[in-house]
Amino acid sequence: MRNFFEFDRLGASYRQEFLAGLTTFFTLSYIIVVNPAILEAAGMPRDASMTATILTAVFGTVLMGVYAKRPFAVAPYMGENAFIAYTVVKTLGYSWQTALGAILVSGVLFTFITLTGTRKWLAEAIPMTLKHSFAVGIGLFLAFLGLSDMGVVALGVPGAPVKLGDLTATPALCGLGGLALTGGLLVRKVKGALFIGIALTTIAMFALGLIPPPARIFSLPPSLEPLFLKLDVAGALTWGFVGVILSVLVLDFADTMGTLIGLSARAGLLDENGNLPEIDKPMLVDALSTTVAALFGTTTAGVFIESASGIEQGGKTGFTALVVAALFLAALFFAPILTIVPPQAYGPVLVLVGMFMIESAGHFDFGDYTELLPAFLTIVMMLFTFNIGVGITMGFISWVVIKLLAGRFREINAGMATLALLSATFYIFYPYH
Repeated sequence: MRNFFEFDRLGASYRQEFLAGLTTFFTLSYIIVVNPAILEAAGMPRDASMTATILTAVFGTVLMGVYAKRPFAVAPYMGENAFIAYTVVKTLGYSWQTALGAILVSGVLFTFITLTGTRKWLAEAIPMTLKHSFAVGIGLFLAFLGLSDMGVVALGVPGAPVKLGDLTATPALCGLGGLALTGGLLVRKVKGALFIGIALTTIAMFALGLIPPPARIFSLPPSLEPLFLKLDVAGALTWGFVGVILSVLVLDFADTMGTLIGLSARAGLLDENGNLPEIDKPMLVDALSTTVAALFGTTTAGVFIESASGIEQGGKTGFTALVVAALFLAALFFAPILTIVPPQAYGPVLVLVGMFMIESAGHFDFGDYTELLPAFLTIVMMLFTFNIGVGITMGFISWVVIKLLAGRFREINAGMATLALLSATFYIFYPYH
């Protein structure tokens, strides 16, 4: 096992890999409950959706660990699930079966362009400044999620979309206490600081009666039958559905590419040219996971940004991913106890991981506006549209446009021109209504 995952070369150990896997799982375990809750709005049965979510995460994360050998967790994407539930089904009026058909089509297309090397070629065409902006944007995105989970930031009113949360509320105070505790552990360089912070904050909230004890410890997995293979591919392969398929395709493409590069930059996995060696492997995992997700009965899957929490905890190899997958598998039977962790416990971890990832801003060339402006737009559009894919596609388009306006068209390679055109189709065909 040590040789297979190259522990000695990477300076890894079973202890830190296991701790990293625990931290990643408990940071993203909310997906087990939240994804089914969102998809229920599309008419998909919640219990079966939970099983589909877990099985998709197990499949993708095992493949990521064994085949790609990266410390990344795979699960159904947040954002894409809301797009399917609220835009494609509730607003446009399509059935969830047809939406799943579109997910399958996009997964098959992703698999094809990955196997042909097209995705790798496009990833390596991205300039370094944009790659670093992905890391910064994702970091700030995570920090915003964390503050929202803690109750420090709340929804506002039109004209002021966000506001300060109620800091006199006990849950918010627990979140701030967890942030102070975890930050103090980090300052003192305590091993496992992030996981310890999650555990102690959860225990404190349980002791204060803010979270109820689980009704039971063990539960049998709900049947997958209501969703398994219930997709409508023929309905998705109609002209009217082209915009939906393109939107799903571009969002997944941008999310995966940005997350892979951003996480790899933080983990020190990029080479001297800013590329991730063998990036085609995690990309193929992403493509196959999306395809399998549609068959199981859930939405687009890929590398989860919360994997950054495990990376900060020392996760360096695919063994971290196997630990996450094993915990997801256990969640099929122990969901009542494994999903007890409240958002106020993992929110502080997301804030601190965001702090770590902002380090990439030090690589920006602040004297070259043709590089700085696209990077800035990437970051702010991620945050202010609450969508990583939107920020990345805006970065691709603006980088090419600003280079053309500056008369520096020779710097535009074929890959970036292709990415800009692909991103433009997203804004043309996106179903805004």
